[in-house]
Amino acid sequence: MPPRCLQLANINPNFINMEYAVRGPLDIRAGEIEKELERGVKMPFDQVIRVNIGDCHAMGQQPVTFLRQLLTLTFEPRLLYSPDYPEDVKKRARLILDNCQGHSVGSYTDSAGLEVVRRQVAAFIERRDGGVPSDWQNIYLTGGSSPGIKSIVSLIHCQLDGKTPGVMVPIPQYPLYSGAITEYGMVKVDYYLEEETGWSLNRKELQRSFDECQQHCNPRALVVINPGNPTGQVLTRDNIVEIIKFAHDNQLLLLADEVYQDNVYDKNSKFYSFKKVMHEMGEPYSSQELVSFHSTSKGYLGECGIRGGYMEVMNLCPKVKAMLTKSITAALCSTTAGQVAVSALVNPPQPGEPSYERFISENNATLAALKERAELVYNALSGFEGYKVNPIQGAMYVFPQIEIPPKAIAAAKAKNMDPDVFYASELLETSGICIVPGSGFGQKPGTYHFRSTILPQTDKLKLMMEKFRVFHAEFMKKYK
Repeated sequence: MPPRCLQLANINPNFINMEYAVRGPLDIRAGEIEKELERGVKMPFDQVIRVNIGDCHAMGQQPVTFLRQLLTLTFEPRLLYSPDYPEDVKKRARLILDNCQGHSVGSYTDSAGLEVVRRQVAAFIERRDGGVPSDWQNIYLTGGSSPGIKSIVSLIHCQLDGKTPGVMVPIPQYPLYSGAITEYGMVKVDYYLEEETGWSLNRKELQRSFDECQQHCNPRALVVINPGNPTGQVLTRDNIVEIIKFAHDNQLLLLADEVYQDNVYDKNSKFYSFKKVMHEMGEPYSSQELVSFHSTSKGYLGECGIRGGYMEVMNLCPKVKAMLTKSITAALCSTTAGQVAVSALVNPPQPGEPSYERFISENNATLAALKERAELVYNALSGFEGYKVNPIQGAMYVFPQIEIPPKAIAAAKAKNMDPDVFYASELLETSGICIVPGSGFGQKPGTYHFRSTILPQTDKLKLMMEKFRVFHAEFMKKYK
């Protein structure tokens, strides 16, 4: 065979350096184990429990009837004449179809998305933020939050004074950020969340990170994930104020990843949008450049596969915003199914409408079940030897710190593995539970963590935690 034109030595090296821990080697091995179980290979367990990915429906969460009916009617308009669908859903479906070219969701939309849905998003933001104005022309509909985030990271990729651009990200962080930053040949600038104070954010730590990184890069943007992934914390309003002041004082674009805004379980915690807090702070902070992101993949919808999301850009230079729009235009538009899902997220049934009672019942049941599981996981892991666990205030994850015995660290080193990867690998091979090692998200040197979702249905989650307890006890006994 002649030499291939594409080889590792002649492709973009950023692709080689890029990593995405959530779908890393352990996820691949979990898939191999599943196939082995299907072939009848004997294992110490009968199923793989994937708690490495925040995929709600894969873990048994049921779809919201209202959303699926809206999707059905927009994709099969002949059903608009069926008596089996409520009138409020039909009304919304007709509105969307009337705004599609050829009255079909099979047509392209404007690059930023259907105007009617963008207007619905703006109205949703205004309601959420107590009347703070939102301009629909600042809304871009995206295929989940990820393409929006990557489009902004790409936008700021520009060398200044001979320095590579940097993006400040929280550690622990969601690997989308490290992956995108590496893919674009930029510098990830770490700032550490304070595990000891419930994963809070300290301005002194932000300043330390900012000052130190300027020796080798030019920091351009600050990422904040609230509620946190993988840490599950919900930022206080005071914390948000400090972050906004820091971004303003250091001329940083603020990227607010707020996709878990509906996932708040702690009675003493509340979601505050960065936009609302900025507005309430007044000038000069209300003029801070901000991009916020939301998604249909989380919250009570949990529709990861439909790929719906939006971003709102605030206070961008109009000429820069025009360049962002031009870049997005090259991708034509996000999927129309995702745009319909965004419409369902931001324009749900209201009291008095036919779909309301069922919608609110399903919504409340989903969020109540997640709250129950958050408490279940926290209580279970808190009883494990050598574990430190912060309460799960929001989002869908737990990120405990584990004390790995020196004997296990030595065994990991012998296999050329990080200790937390070794722990997670042993867990998978022994119990069929697939988690993500903390090193995939970043952690303070000398500490070890892992991320697990709280998404399995309660019965399966209880089974999983018991398997986990048995594994951990035996692991500690073996390596102590």
